[in-house]
Amino acid sequence: MRRLAAWLAGVAAGTAAAEALRRRRPKPAPAPVPAAPPPDEGPDPRAEELRAKLAESAPEPKPEPEQEPEPEAPAETPEERRRRVHDSGRAALDEIERSS
Repeated sequence: MRRLAAWLAGVAAGTAAAEALRRRRPKPAPAPVPAAPPPDEGPDPRAEELRAKLAESAPEPKPEPEQEPEPEAPAETPEERRRRVHDSGRAALDEIERSS
């Protein structure tokens, strides 16, 4: 029982010491607030200069190429296509077996 009381007293003393140190340290100064912008005096005189530079550096618009018509897909049914792919795979397998 005495160990528990001693341990609790140590925790309480440590907490009190930490709180005392925290209160003793000065608080950091708040961050400065940025100054309000000057009243609206019209457009920035540098804006036109920057717009001119931007216009000079902009690439010329390229004419869009005419779209080529898509090639028509062969008029084969899924079954015909499956058979063609299957036969092609078999031929490749036969070639591999012959070369082994």
